[in-house]
Amino acid sequence: MQTIRPKEGWQVYSSAQDADGRCICTVVAPEQNLCSRDAKGRQLRQLLEKVQNMSQSIEVLNLRTQRDFQYIMRMENQIKGLRSKFRQIESDRKTLVNKNFQELKGKMESLQPLIPVLEQYKTDAQLISQFKEEIRNLSAVLMGIQEEMGAYDYEELQQRVLNLESRLRNCMSKLTCGKLMKITGPLTVKTSGTRFGAWMTDPQASPKNNRVWYMDSYTNNKIVKEFKSIDDFVAGVESRTYNLPFKWAGTDHVVYNGSLYYNKMQSNIIVRYSFETGRVVTQRALESAGFHNVYPYTWGGFSDIDLMADELGLWAVYATNQNAGNIVISQLNPDTLQILNTWNTEYSKRNAGESFMICGTLYITNSHLTGAKVYYAYSTKTSTYEYTDIPFHNQYFHMSMLDYNARDRALYGWNNGHQVLFNVTLFHIIKTEDDS
Repeated sequence: MQTIRPKEGWQVYSSAQDADGRCICTVVAPEQNLCSRDAKGRQLRQLLEKVQNMSQSIEVLNLRTQRDFQYIMRMENQIKGLRSKFRQIESDRKTLVNKNFQELKGKMESLQPLIPVLEQYKTDAQLISQFKEEIRNLSAVLMGIQEEMGAYDYEELQQRVLNLESRLRNCMSKLTCGKLMKITGPLTVKTSGTRFGAWMTDPQASPKNNRVWYMDSYTNNKIVKEFKSIDDFVAGVESRTYNLPFKWAGTDHVVYNGSLYYNKMQSNIIVRYSFETGRVVTQRALESAGFHNVYPYTWGGFSDIDLMADELGLWAVYATNQNAGNIVISQLNPDTLQILNTWNTEYSKRNAGESFMICGTLYITNSHLTGAKVYYAYSTKTSTYEYTDIPFHNQYFHMSMLDYNARDRALYGWNNGHQVLFNVTLFHIIKTEDDS
């Protein structure tokens, strides 16, 4: 794999949320001179060093010049004031405005009349000469920064920062696809139901729509419970119950754009059920797909056909005799359930613990038990695969459902009667205009 250097594009590690539930991402910018803040910071540090050197000079003069102690003390206080000001500038860049520069400039000017007085009482002409040169240099640098900053007053600088922040947020809103780097968690949301089941939200729903759907067991059931929010789900406050026309098989269902997609029991038929109308919109057989524990995941449970969604659309993962029981990936039209494209992998369906799709790449776990990890990844973009080693914590020892939600940037899991969430970290490359 080719190593990507920072100068080739923006590198972004994004993650759905941190421990406090806040969205986080880390951006590594290209090596370009996009701002001069570092240069200004170096100038300010140099000024601070100059002031510190001047303070030391004053202490020496104070010891050697007792005849005018009041003048020396006055100058020392002035210098200390300057040092405090520059420390304030270093710690808070917002103070770099014209008012503060005028104040600093005035203090510098007030020092100038003291030089002749010191010369009258000098005991070390060379030291005082150096001191005068320091003041001249400090004044010149200060004027240079003032001229540079004069073009942008504080309000304008603040507006530029806000505009940059807005552009970054807009960029992140478009930042969807990336490569899986890490899985953290889980967060146990609730403990309920049997050992096997599924729960999910709609990745296509608006941010204000946080409905949860709950489907207990992997067979002989057709009751779907709906909750208005995660909080209602945790509290057990149902908002609606749907009685499906057909029982489902397995636990690998998905809700996508207001419809439930599931495998009809004892068949390879996929059913699309509309929550809005309470009716079946479409149903279609997935040709050649094994069903009823012919090609299940390692844990069984009629998990032959796994329906899932990601940033690119709706998918079906299954196995066929023609592909020797190895996993087949098909992208589906969400309206008609027709197959849009198909990829044959060389990974045995019966050796897979669970799988999920992120950005057109299928990630497969090597077990449903403790010690499981994401072991294999197949990219539909390049039609290539790679072996991976991404562990995740199977806290309750048996995973019977693991599905990615692109909106939440999280994995929903059913972990031995516990409904859990895993956080995922994705790696992104954003090409800059210079790279195009």
